Amino acid sequence: MNLFSGDFLDLRTIMLTLPGILLGLTLHELAHGYSAYLMGDPTAKNAGRLTLNPIAHLDPFGFIMLLVAGFGWAKPVPFNPRYFKKYKLGTFVVSIAGVVMNLFLAVLLTIGLGFYMRNGENQYIADILLNGIVINLALAVFNLLPIPPLDGSKIILSFLPLHWEEYYYRYQKYSYVILLGLLYFDVTDYVLFPAVEYLFNLLFNNILIFFV
Repeated sequence: MNLFSGDFLDLRTIMLTLPGILLGLTLHELAHGYSAYLMGDPTAKNAGRLTLNPIAHLDPFGFIMLLVAGFGWAKPVPFNPRYFKKYKLGTFVVSIAGVVMNLFLAVLLTIGLGFYMRNGENQYIADILLNGIVINLALAVFNLLPIPPLDGSKIILSFLPLHWEEYYYRYQKYSYVILLGLLYFDVTDYVLFPAVEYLFNLLFNNILIFFV
């Protein structure tokens, strides 16, 4: 099944993709919050975001987008970089933590799929693992787009002078319009999906191939 084929809302597809979506979104946001906490910022902890409960992290619109469009987002974890001893370094680490988590999950799921293909017989489980790989790669690539409030914009912000933050927060309110525009003009077909396909092939050729 192609996750990006456009046929997303049948029950079987939802059942095959939901585990990967919940896993990817939850651990993505938890990685943001926990990395901020380790660097001295209690904001996410105080907001109840250091949890494995996916309900605490789901953004309804971003969740639906992930189901119907193949990419989406969770509710951003709040953090206050003023708690960090090194402002820019802390911002960078927290911003990239979610992407790193999704890539790590994709690698783990690829290894899991390899072991299952060698020893398992249930195609349903194999499809769940396969979709989990694709979903986590899509979350990683999509969140690297330099559009507020996605992680890519904050990663870039961590390298820019402090006075640029004013412009970032000023234009963040237009982010959903920009994201919808990307979908409407099929920008994701030319940027997101080829990148996901490249990473998937990289995992297949360097990990999964050893199990088949």
